[in-house]
Amino acid sequence: MKKIFLILLTAAGTAAPLTAQYKEPEKKDKKEVFYPQAVFDSLEAKKMLARGKSTIKGIAFTKTRNNMGIKAGNRIYANQIKVVLLPVTPYFNAWYQLRKEKENARKRRYVYLSDNAYRYRLEAVTNSDGEFTFPEMKPGKYFLQGFLPYTKNGYYHEYTGAGYNSYGGRTNYYELKQYAVNHEDRIEEFVEVKADGEVVKVRLH
Repeated sequence: MKKIFLILLTAAGTAAPLTAQYKEPEKKDKKEVFYPQAVFDSLEAKKMLARGKSTIKGIAFTKTRNNMGIKAGNRIYANQIKVVLLPVTPYFNAWYQLRKEKENARKRRYVYLSDNAYRYRLEAVTNSDGEFTFPEMKPGKYFLQGFLPYTKNGYYHEYTGAGYNSYGGRTNYYELKQYAVNHEDRIEEFVEVKADGEVVKVRLH
């Protein structure tokens, strides 16, 4: 009777889902997140984003990379992507410096702005030619950022087998196939409005 009870208890234990106060994530899912230690001044950010008389006009694009990782291909214009504008405050500068020191996507190490700091931003959407506009800006320094997805297409020869003729000669056969690889480039640029009422042009790439 004791043996039967033990078997039933074990079976019930394995059927139930595992629950605990803490579950260790898989290594591939772990990530480190850093935030700047500087104090964010919301009043300063709000003042910088107040309405002015200047305009920022830009064009957003990227280029495909060659085998050495250098952007050398034709322009790929940002079609209907969101461009974010952030005021360059002391808090932003602390974040930007920390990102240069700590960020490593391969090691899943990221540097974020605080939620409160990210609230103070403007957004624009590009047209099919990558053009975007931020109207009614005040003089000041700003940071632009966007994420541009694109697909790189190409061809390769896939080995399909070999054949032999009556003299023992060998012929290798290949089939031409197409491949497509999806990419997403983070495109960023600083822009400065020096005088109220001017039109500033920028290339975001």
